Amino acid sequence: MKVTQVAVRPTEASHDAGRPALTPELLAASGARYSRNNEGLEAILSKIDPDNLDKSVDSIFRMLDYGHQSIADMVPVAMFMDGLSLWLAYHVWTLVPTAGGQESSTRYIHYGADDIADPAALGIPEVLHGEWESLQRESYRAYAEALAIWQRIADDAPDVMRLPRSLLEDTSEKAQKQVARMRRNYGFDRARNFLPAAAATNVMLIISARAWSTLCQHLASHPLPEPQKLAELIRAELELAAPRMTKHAAAKTSMRQGIARELEEWSTLAASPLPEYLQENATSFAHPPTPFLEVFPPSGATPGAFAEDLQFHDNRYAWIGSTLRRTAVRFGWEAVALAEIRDLNRHRTGTKWCPLVPAGFYSALEQLPPEADGKRLHELSASGRRASARARELLQNGDPSFVYWNLLGTQFPFEHTTTADKFLYEAELRTGAGAHFRYAQHLRDALALWYEKFPATRGLVLEGSAEPE
Repeated sequence: MKVTQVAVRPTEASHDAGRPALTPELLAASGARYSRNNEGLEAILSKIDPDNLDKSVDSIFRMLDYGHQSIADMVPVAMFMDGLSLWLAYHVWTLVPTAGGQESSTRYIHYGADDIADPAALGIPEVLHGEWESLQRESYRAYAEALAIWQRIADDAPDVMRLPRSLLEDTSEKAQKQVARMRRNYGFDRARNFLPAAAATNVMLIISARAWSTLCQHLASHPLPEPQKLAELIRAELELAAPRMTKHAAAKTSMRQGIARELEEWSTLAASPLPEYLQENATSFAHPPTPFLEVFPPSGATPGAFAEDLQFHDNRYAWIGSTLRRTAVRFGWEAVALAEIRDLNRHRTGTKWCPLVPAGFYSALEQLPPEADGKRLHELSASGRRASARARELLQNGDPSFVYWNLLGTQFPFEHTTTADKFLYEAELRTGAGAHFRYAQHLRDALALWYEKFPATRGLVLEGSAEPE
């Protein structure tokens, strides 16, 4: 695992125009100075000693500290984090949902079994090392085999990819490269469910120093060694960009207690009988993702208000009226694969709730064309079901390392509480061009419930068809 803080430098145009360039903490201190006087930026910058930038922070504003959180929010820091597990990347996003950033995508990248993580570094109990490593190898083999099956299906029946006929018939090099990329993505989209949650990924985030400190508090307080290691690496890099914040980037008693309590709650939920979708004799492997939608309009809202709010809504970033913006919405599904949760979780607004209690295993079996022989995929799905059931068993026993036994196809409950305008934005985005087929279906199902409640909005919500791009 490696973490690298990356500083932002001025563009040539900014430099040539004589614009100031400040360190992250100088930027925050200069902004904070505005709260004490109205002398203007030039007067503030005149206090900077170019030979001692760090000392200049305190000469401008002496209270740059965690106790003044709005100030710490003005300290932008970017970091690139290489080699953390898919689970830890998901966990980080749950803690900083407003972050800007990206993660290596399982939809575009091929994964191999060459770099199976050290089980001791993940906190897997020593007595389970052999079993866990065997599961990792089995899962990577299933991934490779499933990928080959889906690529063969795409070769034999190109229509399943829903590619434009004009593109398939275009013999130009550019078009053929695009078709090859989309064919690969078709296979990755469906095979990725067999990838272990312990597989390595890379994440880039740009957030405030305050957010980095809070993230470190959560990670350092976690019982597993991988998040603790990430906290240690982040803290060392934070020292370079915002040294005044590092004293706050440490484990906290309340965080430890809260994380332990949450694990106890999940363990209690996991103690219920094993869902039929994870049992050895299951005939259906995927727990149906039954959606739910609760809508709480503001007092006095008229029946036609929602449709009126969408009358100028010509793209998903366009205007939405105030009644929808004031309407609370809670929606979700009984069981969503971790592969999709990783994307759904990154919507920035509101609160997400996802107890990591395995409820089923999804492997895209319903995507098989009628003429395809799905016997082998059904057999592979059984291995995914066993892995998910084993994770649930370890959770029952209170072992926090159960997270590394799950696969991306392991399904969990997922709930999002936000406002109606943000719900509709998410539905439009996640059913639009290039959307993954599975979460597009989840959002279409949720929109169907919305239309039942508010039929006048049908046609005004810009629901997409998730066409490939």
